[in-house]
Amino acid sequence: MSKKIAVLLSLLIVSFTGAQAQSFYKASEWGIIFGGSEYFGDINDHYGFDYVRPALGVFARLHLNPYISVRGNLSYTKVGYDDKYSSNPFNQKRNLSFRSDIFEASVQTEFNFFRFATGEDNSRFTPYLTGGVGVFYYNPYTDYDGRKYYLRTLGTEGQFADHPERRYSTFSMCFPIGMGFKYWIRPGLNFGFEIADRLTLTDYLDDVSTTYVGADKFPNDPQNPNPAYILQDRSMEINPNDPLGRAGKQRGNSSSKDQYMYFVFNISFQLKTYKCPGYMRRGFSDF
Repeated sequence: MSKKIAVLLSLLIVSFTGAQAQSFYKASEWGIIFGGSEYFGDINDHYGFDYVRPALGVFARLHLNPYISVRGNLSYTKVGYDDKYSSNPFNQKRNLSFRSDIFEASVQTEFNFFRFATGEDNSRFTPYLTGGVGVFYYNPYTDYDGRKYYLRTLGTEGQFADHPERRYSTFSMCFPIGMGFKYWIRPGLNFGFEIADRLTLTDYLDDVSTTYVGADKFPNDPQNPNPAYILQDRSMEINPNDPLGRAGKQRGNSSSKDQYMYFVFNISFQLKTYKCPGYMRRGFSDF
């Protein structure tokens, strides 16, 4: 009898161990994003990194299978740049600058190079490519004489004078495209790093795009200066006797849209489940 009990206990132990080994993690995970950002456009036309600012966010990721994931993001950053950072003499004389808060909502697809599944020793790390679409809010401003001025409402490129076609919205679409890597630190706890450029549909992220319309389009009273008159051509601060802002003269480059880039780390969590994940049930376990 004792031998039968011993055998039965052994079978129970083996069964319990096997059940533990077959535990899985949910196909969904939740995480945070933290890192930096940089803007590229008419004021930063040489792709400098002189105004890197923090980028923060949260995300949810759904693993469709061990090679493809879909991710939704909500994030915030601040972008900006100054002509004084440039080595280009024209930019230095132009003397423009801007700042803008960015609030973004986006969806990205990730394509893993290798099989990735948290908790699987042989699927612990993978680089990946990513692409997606999003929408973001922006509203460029600059500082002058200790005060903040929102440039869109001033119409510094003549939007409220002779060029209504230059008016722009504070919302635009973006298209994240980049690459990164994933690594699970321990089962259910994942870590990653990603660099993704945001291609946008606006050339007014920095409030600079086309040509000067001329200072005469901005009525000004020397006793009560008009901010739009001052900020449409800030070269007058460098050399009042030789301003750049003659009507028709280049102010920006409208042939390309503005961009901003995220380079961020992420940490995410997957909860344990004792049910086989959906992609396993659909027959993707051998991917």
